[in-house]
Amino acid sequence: MSESENLPSPLHKIFVGPGGLRAGWGLVLFAVLFTIMELLATMLSYRLSHPAPPKVIGISLASALKGDSISVLVTFCVTWFMAKIERRRIAIFGFSAARALPLFLSGLLAGVGCLSVLVFSLWKSGFFIFDSRLLFGADLIRYGSLWLITFVLVALFEESLTRGYLLFTLTRVFTGIYASLFNAKQSKALGFWSSAIALSLLFALGHGANPGESPIGLLSAGLAGLVFCLSLWRTGSLWWAIGFHASWDWAQSFLYGTADSGAVVQNHFLATHPLGKPILSGGATGPEGSVFMFGILLLISLLILFTLPRPKVAPPMHYSKGVAQC
Repeated sequence: MSESENLPSPLHKIFVGPGGLRAGWGLVLFAVLFTIMELLATMLSYRLSHPAPPKVIGISLASALKGDSISVLVTFCVTWFMAKIERRRIAIFGFSAARALPLFLSGLLAGVGCLSVLVFSLWKSGFFIFDSRLLFGADLIRYGSLWLITFVLVALFEESLTRGYLLFTLTRVFTGIYASLFNAKQSKALGFWSSAIALSLLFALGHGANPGESPIGLLSAGLAGLVFCLSLWRTGSLWWAIGFHASWDWAQSFLYGTADSGAVVQNHFLATHPLGKPILSGGATGPEGSVFMFGILLLISLLILFTLPRPKVAPPMHYSKGVAQC
């Protein structure tokens, strides 16, 4: 057999580079597969559902659990499929088992703590009012537990979608561009943070359709996305961000009964309401729509930098192998 017969075809070179499937095609394939699977799963769920109940105020526990379970399942299936195609471990996308539980638990504690600092600040400043308690006894435990499970699913979905495979692969694209244009020693860092900014912008825009969302709320969502990327850069893992994201949403929606990006859930613990100008109180957006939120985001960043341990392998952990090949 001649040497020319062993060379890859031009078509093969278009799709596959030295690092495996080229990153650009990986992004396209992930987006297509996710869109198709999400659509099919939603249609199937709708067909199997009972007739919709009369419209009530707030997001119901049942609908939230069903919808977020579907989204998590679809995201993990597509991520697993891409990992198989690219012959990578799924842990490389931020799901390493190393210190997963301690990071997740510390994120849970930090999320509810930081949200409580924000609510306390608004309350002491006169922009937040506690009205009454709505749940007692067994109902408090039951709904509190079920809403926590729901918000863990929300966090798993949003973190794995926007800061999992897509962030890893987009980092490959930007790193390759920076390395070829500038031959920069910091090309991996530049690639990671360029990707983080791009996906955090998309994360913010994804909240734009929420009822009651505001410009400050959208900005807060985008900056929160960058803060979660900081925790990934620092630890090489998504687990802290998943824990923080879950308990922040749980405390905001269930514990304090506030709007979250304009959305309110049913069966929450406390009845509360904002008072004063929306730019200060958050208004219909919820506490995230207040300018107080920017101080909390700074607090979270400092918490990450001073309390989260660096991994033994320098972050961003897994971007070294084949990262420069687009």
